[in-house]
Amino acid sequence: MPDVANEDLPPAGYSPAQAAQDSGSPADEPPHYDLIELLFFAYRDFVADPDRILAEYGFGRAHHRVLHFVDRHPGLTIAELLDILRITKQSLNRVLKELIEQGYIAQRTGTSDRRHRLLTCTPEGRQLARRLAGPGRQRVRRASCRP
Repeated sequence: MPDVANEDLPPAGYSPAQAAQDSGSPADEPPHYDLIELLFFAYRDFVADPDRILAEYGFGRAHHRVLHFVDRHPGLTIAELLDILRITKQSLNRVLKELIEQGYIAQRTGTSDRRHRLLTCTPEGRQLARRLAGPGRQRVRRASCRP
């Protein structure tokens, strides 16, 4: 017997055809849900391996982003890192403090402007950044070598 309380609700579950009808797009303009979903799944898979590695250290994706950019740009200032990540100084402070205290990032005073704090990866930080980049590098290599 059908549930009369839910008769006016759409059927449960995902249907690409229904999603296309619900998009509000004109019939001649194909929705790009397939591409949007591919990007979603690609991102999910791309970060899954680094997420597992980060969990071993008690770190999260914010730590990964900081390690990545400091490793790629040694001597980066905190202001430059904030600009790259588009976050506030308050958001960065906890993550950066943990990475410095645990010996993954070193901080030194700028030579031309002593107010600047220049960031570099320690050898341990560089090794972790490379370990985190490894699975993504392999995925990109496999994707670019397909016939």
